[in-house]
Amino acid sequence: MDEALQHNEWSGKTDGQPWMQRALIAMFRVLPLWLLYGVMAMVVPFYMLFNRKGYQAMYRFFRERMEYGCWKSFCKVYANHFRFGQIILDRFGVYAGKKYSFQNEGQELMDELEAHPEGFVLLSSHVGNYEIAGYSLKPKHKIINALVYAGETATVMENRQRVLSQNNMKMVPVKEDLSHLFALNTALDNGEIVSMPADRIFGSQKSVECRFFGETARFPLGSFAMAVQKGVSVLAVFVMKEGMKKYHAYVREMKCDKTANKREQMAQLAQSFADNLEDIVRRYPTQWFNYFDFWKQ
Repeated sequence: MDEALQHNEWSGKTDGQPWMQRALIAMFRVLPLWLLYGVMAMVVPFYMLFNRKGYQAMYRFFRERMEYGCWKSFCKVYANHFRFGQIILDRFGVYAGKKYSFQNEGQELMDELEAHPEGFVLLSSHVGNYEIAGYSLKPKHKIINALVYAGETATVMENRQRVLSQNNMKMVPVKEDLSHLFALNTALDNGEIVSMPADRIFGSQKSVECRFFGETARFPLGSFAMAVQKGVSVLAVFVMKEGMKKYHAYVREMKCDKTANKREQMAQLAQSFADNLEDIVRRYPTQWFNYFDFWKQ
């Protein structure tokens, strides 16, 4: 699980200089959301033009995985980039105090695990807007320790910390000395919740192969290994945008045969996650935000 939250082919870092991000937060306080979305719609074509690698990866995804035609795939690439821009704007909207509505499906799974003394693992992925889950799926009795990429600007990190700390959540930045691993293990030992991304191979090459969209893809082993070694339950959370200020959160349980050996349990958990991720992506194909060839990691 010794990975930085940064893929070799795509960093995932929020674009923009700190002053630009502060200005965006200030604009959110005075401008309507639809106006900022409109500006984003005009910016997207230029972003696609200068980010051809990401554009090509998404085009192949729609052509080969979703089996769309050429024109439909092109339109979906634009829709994908526009949706990604909206989700980034929504994050800054939250920093500025904007309110969003949430429909939570599966909240009872989280509530049930919170009622027990043992900790558990929450899996995230680069679909939808997982960060905004921290503002809707509020733990009632436990602290969520969220593993985050430490390379974001101070503006993003400070605002995340400010908002998340109000909802019983704290960030655990990835460190080169691997101290974040000790922090996550300690959190589980203390009966707390650990939140980790589970859909990218990062610095560590430890992985598990899963069937995903009809082909073999590699998923990071770390989160599944930690859950099995600690003997804790695993949930996956997908938070998908459905309207200008509306999100739908899906909480799903990842299952495995507890009588199997540990390696098999890890593989079963990973496949359960891959199956659920594929189901969500098929429902919301324009909210898949892995801008590289996922199947050739």
